[in-house]
Parts: sequence; structure tokens; C-alpha cells
Amino acid sequence: MTKSIIALAFLMLNFYIYHWFASDEVIPSREPFAHFPLQLGDWTCPQRITMDEPTLKNLGASDYLICDYQRANPASTVGVYLGYHETQIRTAGGGSVDANPIHPPKHCLPGSGWDIIAESKIALDLPGLPQRPAEVNRFVIAKGEARQLVYYWYQTQGRVIADDWQKIAYLSLDRARSGRTDGALVRFTVPLIRGDEAQADATFRDLAALMVPRLPTYVPN
Repeated sequence: MTKSIIALAFLMLNFYIYHWFASDEVIPSREPFAHFPLQLGDWTCPQRITMDEPTLKNLGASDYLICDYQRANPASTVGVYLGYHETQIRTAGGGSVDANPIHPPKHCLPGSGWDIIAESKIALDLPGLPQRPAEVNRFVIAKGEARQLVYYWYQTQGRVIADDWQKIAYLSLDRARSGRTDGALVRFTVPLIRGDEAQADATFRDLAALMVPRLPTYVPN
């Protein structure tokens, strides 16, 4: 409850800053995900996955990458979602404010029929992370007999954020300091084979070590 109150207070402060102090919104230059490599070491994405317009409108991402990266030996698949929002709060006509926040997976996964059966935060140390180690979210999710391991974090302006309330709080700081509210959701999903979490963890780290160092080109620091 305390964290929710703090996040709400920062969000209200953000609205105040936008209404009274914001002049020009800053949209940083970046490379589009259309140029993100589909071949990373021995990992290959056979085809980019696209969302329909209603889904994309509801999600609010200005650019995204959805790919199932596959490796032949040992046989592995990792679902990758990179969703970039060039702005998360924008002033509209008449001084009103439109919110376009990144949707938290913790809320979206149950809406897609997946139950979160285990969750934790871990210290992740990978090349290319803005902080090393960085705290990220680790979930085990279930739908029927299927089990998947999910890692995700928010990457915003040279930092990695695990908590939703911190993501909201940084909106105020970044808008006041730099005029930016852009950021991204970084999510990896690995099927659990025979419940082997250790193997799924290793599979995630293998692909993430190749992908994470490339992110600043597409998710500006």
C-alpha cells in the first residue's frame, strides 16, 4: 500500500510538472526494431511476429520486436518481447494529460490466462546492462500443464528497473530533468521442459548475453 501511495504521489507530481513546467517534449533518436538482428550467434528468429491494430493500440508501444529465437543445439526456444514507448505521458489540447504507460506483465499475464505460480527479484549480471548487477523480475507461470520461465525489466534512460512503482516515480524525475518519458519493457520467456528451471535459466542467459548489449541502440540511454 505504501509503495502504491508513493507511486501515485509521483504520478500526480508528474502531471503538475507537465502542466506548469513542460515546454517541449524530447523524443530521442534511436534505431527502429525493424533493424534488430534476427541472427545472434547460433540463435535465429525465423520470422518477426506482428500485432493487430487493436492490440497495438491497447498496448500503446510506439515500436516493438516480438520474435521466437531458436537454437538447434541444444534445441531451445526463447520468446522475446521488446516494447518501446517514445513517451509515457503526453500533454494534450487544453492542458489535459494523456497517459501511455508501459503495461506491467504482472497484470497482463493473468489477463492472458497465465497464472503466476512463483515470483522473485534476482540480481542479474550480464554484459551491456546499465547497472551490473541489476535487479530484475523472475516469474514462473502456468497455463494448464504448460510452464514457462519469464524474466523482465523496464529499461529507461540508462537504468534497469524491476518495480512498477519505481518506474512511475522516475517519470517525474526524467520529465523535469530531461523532458523525456521514453522507456521500454524487456521480456524473455522460456518454456520449462520437464520442470527444469536451471536449464531454462541457462538458456535465457545464453540469449540475453548476446541481445542485451545491443539494446542501447534501440532503447536510448
